[in-house]
Amino acid sequence: MNKAIFLDRDGVLNIENDHYYVYRAEDVTLNTGVIETLQKFQEMGFLLIVITNQGAIAMGLCTHRDVETVHGILMKEFTENGIRIEEIYYCPHHDSVEKCLCRKPGSLLIEKALARFGIDPDRSYFIGDHERDMAAARKAGVTPIKVERDQDLRLVLKEFYG
Repeated sequence: MNKAIFLDRDGVLNIENDHYYVYRAEDVTLNTGVIETLQKFQEMGFLLIVITNQGAIAMGLCTHRDVETVHGILMKEFTENGIRIEEIYYCPHHDSVEKCLCRKPGSLLIEKALARFGIDPDRSYFIGDHERDMAAARKAGVTPIKVERDQDLRLVLKEFYG
């Protein structure tokens, strides 16, 4: 079975800063250490999968196309640096508008990836900056790693290298 690193998007991969919802191309900036950290995880044999809530869609603040444009910018940057993201799963719902099973702290999107890519949850991790990320990871049987919003992601490597 495969092992994976699941990653939240805003605040972990890209700077959230004062934009609670990052959906405009000009607001996309990678956090410090993201490229180096993802390259190391890939070298360690981890699949890389993004799991992100994008409730701004349900609230009418942006469209699926806006979110997919941001994902395209991230994927281009990762590809140019030799990083393969297996998939970006996102939940377009928001509890204030509609209930769903895919929004974190729900674990449906993680479970979908576990099944699709043959991932062993016992050998996998979820890196997020909110308690809802940690709750989703625990529900799916994946080890949660909480980081501070917009922190240098290289600090996470200590968990793997000591």
